[in-house]
Amino acid sequence: MITAENAIDSRYTNLAESSCCLSCGGAINHANAQTGEVCVDLGSGRGNDVIRLSEQVGESGYVYGIDISEGMIEKAKKNIAKFDIKNAEILFSSIENLPLESDSADLFISNCVINHAKDKKAVWSEVFRVLKSGGRFVVSDIYASAPVPEEYANDPESISECWAGSIVKDEYIDTLIGCGFKELAILEESEYYPKGKIEVASFTIRGVKQ
Repeated sequence: MITAENAIDSRYTNLAESSCCLSCGGAINHANAQTGEVCVDLGSGRGNDVIRLSEQVGESGYVYGIDISEGMIEKAKKNIAKFDIKNAEILFSSIENLPLESDSADLFISNCVINHAKDKKAVWSEVFRVLKSGGRFVVSDIYASAPVPEEYANDPESISECWAGSIVKDEYIDTLIGCGFKELAILEESEYYPKGKIEVASFTIRGVKQ
């Protein structure tokens, strides 16, 4: 039986060497990473944002890339080695159970990844756990105009395509509030566009752990 994780691994492994854009947004452009900060990129893909963050935080900072696609992890590790990056590493992990210490990170970013997760509350609870007090997230993601019909929501291939795992906007915001995040702000937001029998939109949102 093909699971959503299997479908995601297969799709993104096949895209690892592609030149196509895989992101629904540019979270890093709003993240404002500072020298010495510890940063985490959920769904780090080829490692491009990990490398950019590693340059921004400098030798006194550190960056973790998290992914479940073996192809993307291999590509990201090659890219980090190619540019001789010493203050970053790529970890194989589900985003619902992060291999990172509590209160250890200053910044989380992610681009079009959290919608893949079956348990979004678990993901955001983990982000909250790992962030230091005063730490922040800047995340680009997808939300749906209406609950995704079961024919798509239960289809691993549709979930892997970055939309069928999405939830409605109000539920997304309520999840963030329920996990304890404050100072929520939508930095960018698209118009709805059709997917399956519904419409979806992308947005970039920021929040703080106080």
